[in-house]
Amino acid sequence: MATVLERVQKIVAERLGVEESTVLPEASFTENLNADSLDLVDLILAFQDEFSTDNNPIEISDEDAETLLKVQDAITYLTGKGVKDS
Repeated sequence: MATVLERVQKIVAERLGVEESTVLPEASFTENLNADSLDLVDLILAFQDEFSTDNNPIEISDEDAETLLKVQDAITYLTGKGVKDS
């Protein structure tokens, strides 16, 4: 069973080309994981694809995306939208 954290770690590692072990909850996407603005857009789209279901489509607005600065921010946001460990 994959947790939301594990799923986020996998996506971030794949999209940013970093080791999953460096994708810690306190890690900043830009400062620690070296994401640029295009990487951030790619991550948002990947989160929407990964966590959307027929019963719970996840759409992250531009305003909400601007608040997702750290890995934990993304996890908190997604769980707040009803995403559960699978």
